[in-house]
Amino acid sequence: MITKNQIIPLIKAARSNAYKRNFKQSFELIITLKDIDFKKQNVSINEVIQLPFYSGQQPKICFICGGDLALRAKKAGVDLVIEQEQLDKLQGNKKEVKRLSKEYDFFFAEPTMMARIGKVFGQFLGPTGKMPTPVPPNMPIENMITKFRNSVRARTRSQLSVATKVGSEELEDEQVAENILAVYNTIERKLPQGEKNIKKVYVKLTMSKPLDMLVGVKG
Repeated sequence: MITKNQIIPLIKAARSNAYKRNFKQSFELIITLKDIDFKKQNVSINEVIQLPFYSGQQPKICFICGGDLALRAKKAGVDLVIEQEQLDKLQGNKKEVKRLSKEYDFFFAEPTMMARIGKVFGQFLGPTGKMPTPVPPNMPIENMITKFRNSVRARTRSQLSVATKVGSEELEDEQVAENILAVYNTIERKLPQGEKNIKKVYVKLTMSKPLDMLVGVKG
């Protein structure tokens, strides 16, 4: 099991090795895996992980719904609400559907609209693991939105690696370390053999090379 004491020196090294840029850089975590055969084993990682500290990049949220749920979603400040009429107009407009699928990080939907959403968005959201989460009409969506605003998605794409952002360079080292542990522990629990399926762990800033978490050398 990795510890905060192993992570913090690597975070410091990533800071010192990063090129200076006129924008906020993000810390990125890369976990490489081993001894997993995706074709033979039922292993699929597509986790939404709430970070202990603000990641520095607010995810964009889209609700596909109507009626009272649409009004509540707009009032709660989601980035986009697509109602039934708008969804129907998107049918066949692959360019726009593809743009929306790429632009928004998390999708939620009224359960009765899921079949229609699958026809319109399925070919773009399915492969990226972004198919909407059904939201019952009586769910307190404000709390859910708050949670997802500080969450990241970590998923495998039939490859032996998982990569995700884990915080802004403006965070303290210990805060970045806590975020890394939150992601690492979640992924470890999803693996068939737990930590035995983890080959290496790397940390980097946007403009730095990956550094191996265990020995602090370039990966």
